[in-house]
Amino acid sequence: MFIDKAKIFVKGGNGGHGAVAWRREKYEPSGGPAGGDGGHGGNVILRVDEGLRTLMDLRYKKHFKAKAGENGRSKRQYGKAGEDLIIRVPPGTIIKDEESGKIIADLTSEDDEFIVAKGGRGGKGNAKFATSTRQAPRFAEGGEKGQERWIILELKLLADVGLLGFPNVGKSTLLSIVSSAKPKIANYHFTTINPNLGVVRVREGDSFVMADIPGLIEGAHSGTGLGHDFLRHIERTRLLVHVVDISGQEGRDPIEDFHRINKELQLYNEKLASRKQIIVANKIDLPNSEKNYKIFKEEIESLGYEVYKISAATQEGVKKLIYKIEEKLKEIGEVEPIIQIENDIKLYEFKNENKKIVVRKEGNEYFVEGPVIEKLMDSTNLDDLDSSRFFQKRLRDLGIIDRLRELGISEEDSVNICGYEFEFFD
Repeated sequence: MFIDKAKIFVKGGNGGHGAVAWRREKYEPSGGPAGGDGGHGGNVILRVDEGLRTLMDLRYKKHFKAKAGENGRSKRQYGKAGEDLIIRVPPGTIIKDEESGKIIADLTSEDDEFIVAKGGRGGKGNAKFATSTRQAPRFAEGGEKGQERWIILELKLLADVGLLGFPNVGKSTLLSIVSSAKPKIANYHFTTINPNLGVVRVREGDSFVMADIPGLIEGAHSGTGLGHDFLRHIERTRLLVHVVDISGQEGRDPIEDFHRINKELQLYNEKLASRKQIIVANKIDLPNSEKNYKIFKEEIESLGYEVYKISAATQEGVKKLIYKIEEKLKEIGEVEPIIQIENDIKLYEFKNENKKIVVRKEGNEYFVEGPVIEKLMDSTNLDDLDSSRFFQKRLRDLGIIDRLRELGISEEDSVNICGYEFEFFD
């Protein structure tokens, strides 16, 4: 099954807590703090695997969490860092941030990778808090939580040539003839549901990838029918081969069909509409096709397009068309990418919930919450004077005391800090 879109939740591993430990060696009577730092949490990384062709593996598993870092140890030993979690995706995968809708990465080549959720930093052990005036700190720092987010993955086919055209104009038949692809072919009046790719070998050492992409209907630019599913896959192609049914046997006008398809492209994306097109008049072997072809060719060539007649069924004109496509691809070379990466979103710079602090009042009680405060509580030994002083200083530095005053707090009022009850003293 061809799965080209997936939504998953990713979370970096939490950082390990720093340790509170002391030197206990026999010949070290002065001792001293010796707690090591916690290990950093693992990252969640998306990496390209050229052996994959769809996002099928992500259809059923939706949640991915990297390993947490280990806590610090005695003798200043660092905790082990959490292992990164690698999620393998096919080439052509685009990553979107679900909350903002922005494209944050475009993975196209083997081993391309991107960190989508960074692991939390490990906390410092008590050895790092020793100073000339605080020689025996009885507290350590808690580890940071790993970053988390929902992301949307979209697969856009990596094809040199995209076959354009309404359903039943012969795109699947043409692809099956010129490549080893085996699409389902029948006289359907509806579109192919899944894209089909085939490698077209022109001669030894020369080849290109052609895609028969799900067909368009009017209104596709706004999502009607397969809409964006079709257009998403055609964005990467360097050359568009626009196939029309020149026989008119189904009562459709080839010229009208041509203009309707191009209108949809224009409405969807002007850069896409400006891609080089070769026009192919298919089914030339059927009655009245030659007559229709003359009228069509004169009209379309007056607009600056090249028109070729073929019969996919009898293979008339197909070889000439393939050589022309190869020639055009060499002329075109590389093209400007249509996909725009958001440059303001760096490798893992997104809305960082780890920095969020909430100070609120409910009735006569005050609440202080947020990941920063949770980490501070994890770092605090309330039975130790130095640790308590450090805790109060951090509350002031973070502006929490000032915010409580703004909310009208008074002496001996109750303050709930991450589930712990404190009395306020100014």
